[in-house]
Amino acid sequence: MTVTGPLPAEEMGVTDAHDHLYLRSPLLGGEEIDDPAVIEAETRDGARSGIETIVELTPIGLGRQPAALRALSEKTGVNVIAATGYHRDAHYPAGHWVLTANDDLLLARMTADLADGMHPTDWSDTGLPPDPARAGVIKTGASLNEITADERRRLVAAAEAAKGAGVAVVVHCEAATMGEEIADLLLGEGLPAGQIVLAHMDRDPDPHRHGALLARGVFLVYDTIGRSQYHPDIVRLDLIEAVCAAGRSGQLLLGLDLGKRSYLRIEGGHGLRYLMDGFVPRLTERVGAVMARRILVDNAAAAFAVRTPVGA
Repeated sequence: MTVTGPLPAEEMGVTDAHDHLYLRSPLLGGEEIDDPAVIEAETRDGARSGIETIVELTPIGLGRQPAALRALSEKTGVNVIAATGYHRDAHYPAGHWVLTANDDLLLARMTADLADGMHPTDWSDTGLPPDPARAGVIKTGASLNEITADERRRLVAAAEAAKGAGVAVVVHCEAATMGEEIADLLLGEGLPAGQIVLAHMDRDPDPHRHGALLARGVFLVYDTIGRSQYHPDIVRLDLIEAVCAAGRSGQLLLGLDLGKRSYLRIEGGHGLRYLMDGFVPRLTERVGAVMARRILVDNAAAAFAVRTPVGA
């Protein structure tokens, strides 16, 4: 499900499986991404490099712009899959409604974003009609080395919404922590493993740990590509090669997670083109063109396809 309507999964093409086109967070003061002209230029740059679909994982309350995403997709021809859901606690200021909402409200607002169209102001004015752009994925998150009580409630609500809508849940794993516990929680709520995507797991490039997670059937998205402050890309390449050699290439996804303005090319960052121009050629040398395309195209189509609702 894209912001311009349903798209056959086989037409997604090369997919950046974790990125941000609009984003505002109190954790990232001065790094807001909200200039339509800049975002369009960055998206066109990514498209020229070969990106055909962007999974835009900005959740409720962090500056989602459904109308702007629709316009961007129509102008550039890039497919955009937008998110509903809720991030980890730290991304919301004290008193924000997300932090105090009851379980029924958390679920209802995600379900509405998925079924009717995304709320145009992130539910700050509940009297407004939905935007035509429907969410096609759920984003949520957990804190460093813990899942807080409120994050747990939001994860449970996300699992329920995902089961009803047949979409994936992508979970922010802060510094690659809590992946096992998040998988336990979501699987325990009856969410099929193929609808679970754990983000940022390349922050802990341990192929043995990843192999154990992948054996449970979940997807992992390696999305800190180009971030030398964590690891040089050769470490990510070694990790991918090891996972592929272990027979788990069908559960890997790639993204850039450009969640700060300073990551964009206009500010001197790698920008969207880095995935295809900087990283994928090196990946292809390691695992071959067929395997690289499988990760970029086939796996993304499988992870983000809309499935039959659980229990239907």
